[in-house]
Amino acid sequence: MSDLVDALLAKPTAPAVAGRKTDPEKDFTRQIEVKGDEADVTVRAETFEQTESAAADVLRGQGLDPAEWTVTGFRSSEWTMASGDTGVSTRFSFTRCASVAEAERPALDELLAAIDSTPPDPVTMFVRDGEEYTFIVALGDMQFGKVDGDGAAGTLERTIACLNRAADLLAEYRLRFNIRHVHIAWLGDHIEGFVSQGGANTWRTQLTLNEQIRLTRRVMLHALLLFAPMCSRLTMVAVPGNHGEAVRINGKGVTRYDDSHDTESLIAVKDAAELNPDRFGHVEFYVPDTDELVVVVECCGTVVGHAHGHQWRPGKHFEWWKGQAFNQASPMHLVDLLLAGHLHHEFLDTDGWRTFLQPPAMESESTWWRHAKGTTGAPGLVVAVTREGRVPVKEVVSK
Repeated sequence: MSDLVDALLAKPTAPAVAGRKTDPEKDFTRQIEVKGDEADVTVRAETFEQTESAAADVLRGQGLDPAEWTVTGFRSSEWTMASGDTGVSTRFSFTRCASVAEAERPALDELLAAIDSTPPDPVTMFVRDGEEYTFIVALGDMQFGKVDGDGAAGTLERTIACLNRAADLLAEYRLRFNIRHVHIAWLGDHIEGFVSQGGANTWRTQLTLNEQIRLTRRVMLHALLLFAPMCSRLTMVAVPGNHGEAVRINGKGVTRYDDSHDTESLIAVKDAAELNPDRFGHVEFYVPDTDELVVVVECCGTVVGHAHGHQWRPGKHFEWWKGQAFNQASPMHLVDLLLAGHLHHEFLDTDGWRTFLQPPAMESESTWWRHAKGTTGAPGLVVAVTREGRVPVKEVVSK
């Protein structure tokens, strides 16, 4: 883009402020806690009227419609603002209106409750001496919101369980390999979305778009909290899938190739992690460059490429890879290991020392595919160990 366009698109960011320890009782301006059909919102402002309006804004910010909630009580107190003036702190208690209960719709709060924001204490790790290896966790195709198979609840439970199992396997593989670097590849189609088949999947999609994105974001957050304490370097990559495309009109993508809910979810987690550099300063996040679909990252001497897999026809992955590698301006000509999703089944292929690795989907089945072909899914993720272009270990983790 030109300097003028960049300047007009720039955000008004504040200058850096020296870090300090925060006091949760003093430093927040708004806070929300939702438990089923009850919610508590605490906000601070200059007047009570402003806190009442701010409480509704907090509900909206969490994807909740204030019209569907009723205030059942509040507690208000005064506090001293930085300017020395007196402000008002108010805690509002809300109850969801009974009239908005929806039949045959998964309870989102129960789904979110499955994601423990404080993962169990990691097992004491034995790190060997010698050449360093990278531990890879590759997963995708959750398609949260889809009614097929065991639905969003089953996919969520499976994804969390497989990530937790992958963390256990990291401890086991450290008995054989010196692993200090963990790499997590989010390979797209984490949401069902409403753009597939020209919107024909809408009726079979139980969650709103924001709810699908929220599940994706919080699963990514779970992985961050789980693996960050277990390594000295953590890298997380997300690439765009076809279901995660942000906008289609008349069945066609009309924005940039990198315009994706799959990648934006990881960007949101990155923004959150940057708020605590002491805890997450060793974590790196990568998404495709402007108008691109792939990401390439170096992992202990192995150059790892990431793509969703909708760029090529089934079985034509090496032909696509060779075409990309012919363009010396593309980083794909350096790739040793290509990770991709999209086709929903485990697949491993090699050509010389180059390796193609496709994990299965995390969703349990495509009902359309089962009716057409008779087979269901075999969901799971893949873990691998790599160094200097070689991948001596590949294992499917399932539940």
